[in-house]
Amino acid sequence: MRSLALLLATASLASAYHNGHRDIYHDNYGRDLRRRNIVYNGQVASSYDFVIVGGGTAGLAIASRLSEDSNTTVLVLEAGDTGDAVADSINVPVNAYYSGLPGTSYDWQYTTAKQPNAGNRALSWPRGKVLGGSSAMNGMYHIRPSKIEVDTWAGLIGDNDKWNWDALFTNMITSETFTPPSSDVQAAGNIMYNASSRGTNGPIHATYPGFMVPLVGNWTTTLSDIGVAVTSDAYGGQAWGAFIATSSINPANWTRSYSRSAYIDPLPPRSNLAVLPNATATRIIFDTSNSANLTATGIEWAASASAPRQTIKVNKEVILAGGTIGSPHLLQLSGVGPSDVLKAAGVDVQLNLPGVGQHVQDHISTEVTWKTTAQTENSLRTQNLAAGGNSPAFLSFINSATAYVNVTDLLGFDFAPQFRQTIADELQSSLSSLVPSQDATVKKGYEAIYNATLNTLLTSPVGQIEILLSLTGGQVDGSNTVSIQAALQHPFSQGQIYITSNDPFAPPVIDPQYLSHQADTILLREGLKLARKIGTTAPLSSAIGAEVTPGSAVQSDDDWDSWLANMIGTEYHPSGSCGMLPLELGGVVDADLKVYGLANVRVADASVFPIQFSAHLQAPTYGVAEQAARLIRATYNGVGWPSANQANSSASASGSATSGSASPTASPQQDNNGATPRAVGSSVVLAFAGMLAAALL
Repeated sequence: MRSLALLLATASLASAYHNGHRDIYHDNYGRDLRRRNIVYNGQVASSYDFVIVGGGTAGLAIASRLSEDSNTTVLVLEAGDTGDAVADSINVPVNAYYSGLPGTSYDWQYTTAKQPNAGNRALSWPRGKVLGGSSAMNGMYHIRPSKIEVDTWAGLIGDNDKWNWDALFTNMITSETFTPPSSDVQAAGNIMYNASSRGTNGPIHATYPGFMVPLVGNWTTTLSDIGVAVTSDAYGGQAWGAFIATSSINPANWTRSYSRSAYIDPLPPRSNLAVLPNATATRIIFDTSNSANLTATGIEWAASASAPRQTIKVNKEVILAGGTIGSPHLLQLSGVGPSDVLKAAGVDVQLNLPGVGQHVQDHISTEVTWKTTAQTENSLRTQNLAAGGNSPAFLSFINSATAYVNVTDLLGFDFAPQFRQTIADELQSSLSSLVPSQDATVKKGYEAIYNATLNTLLTSPVGQIEILLSLTGGQVDGSNTVSIQAALQHPFSQGQIYITSNDPFAPPVIDPQYLSHQADTILLREGLKLARKIGTTAPLSSAIGAEVTPGSAVQSDDDWDSWLANMIGTEYHPSGSCGMLPLELGGVVDADLKVYGLANVRVADASVFPIQFSAHLQAPTYGVAEQAARLIRATYNGVGWPSANQANSSASASGSATSGSASPTASPQQDNNGATPRAVGSSVVLAFAGMLAAALL
């Protein structure tokens, strides 16, 4: 009956809809979209039980899970388009490097404030503005954090039930289906894995490429020869050392597996689910009669800056899934955030919540590059294009050789304790000079994160630097190239995101304060030195020629520090801006993902991670989405949490790849991305920005 009521309540808003779906061409295509629960403006109802803001990595997963309950109505508002017009750029894995979405209209094209410690540069922060969000444009690394990190997060919020390792592990397993590599690919890449740590029946596919560039096979042997441990199970809670990572690829057709293709496209028509692209949420509307606990009653949205504002009534909850930038942005536009920021932007203060937009942390990276005579993905691709095409399996190759190296790998057993003590001694000066907020609770949160990073993570086996092998770069002086990237994983520098205008179509200020703490420079410098060492160590060195960047002129610590400051950029993993911390530590959400002071608004995306993980954030974000759905369904329908977690607690502890009581949304091998894989034509143009973005996301 609830679904029937929704259909009867459908309001025709088409006359007010400007700048509609650029990806919709004709009626047949529209009907196809309807079958995937993607709707036109004129098909949305006047009210929904749950309105999810952001149809990205987390948002679509949550929508799919919540709409499994037929008595629940769900609307997703996504500012970007459907992505159908750029299906090949999304679906073909290798296109992430050569014809990806960064820099296009499917990218928010954010830039940071000028970074005084990074050459005074304003740096690019690509984020997906399309159904699927950044999962539609990233490099598809499917890597989990370590148990130590997740339990540290749980300790900060004081919750050892919902957000400890066992809980997140269960939800990450629920989200995925793991497929082992073929015997040929396993041999070529020297791949080790433990299937018992992986999921078997989840929507997101995780596997290895259908083709492996031979040079990858030298990776783990080389790392072992310089003393970095090689792991056979990076997914069971000890994600450190060297390994070949899985990627979010569907081996049934060698296409990208992302939140839309996995959680939405395989669904039958659900009359209780509507996914609306090209719909930017402009503010949350509150009932302010109880000033201590505001209730969201609606979401205002618009198709463009010039389009009229429209309102959807919220019956139960608003769920923010706009990511580390989008979620704090909308809260602030709605009058929830630091009062000084809101007043300066001309926004009426509904709730002074100082932590909104604070505690921003990001991975930063750069690379050492050499010439090579060995085959690379780029050289093989160029040869195959000249010969008339490439197979889907070949086009699934993406970078996957990685290593997470700890502080003793970087600094040695003798210097590491001295380095730790130096950071400890700098806490008070960092509190007084590096925290971008003057609020006492935010400063206490900074101190808590700082101490957790220093006293638990830095001294553990967890990686402080990620080392990545890149075989997708272009030629230099007619020669193929190989790069080894180094990326800082646990920064001591924290920044902020804040609005300066009440215009929802104006981007917020993004100031990550890169390299503001000297420890970050030291760790990244030592990571780059290690990258250089790896490149000159057998057996990998047999394929390595002259160093291109930074080159032989960079030798001393001062040389490295000066060079990297002008070269670093984001690894595309920002988090922390709606931190799950106690309110007295500048927190924004509690252990139930509810925003403090708001009765029915939750945040469920990477912005809630209060610390950075030594991992790419896609897999843990799917875990957050699955857990969020369980919490919400338990609240209203009595399914999900805690019964689902209890049912899986023993399986989680033993590493069994079983899912919870919530059935998977899609059966394995069903996310076909709506496209048939095909060879890419010779007209593809190398795009350096997209290539670098895909290499790291």
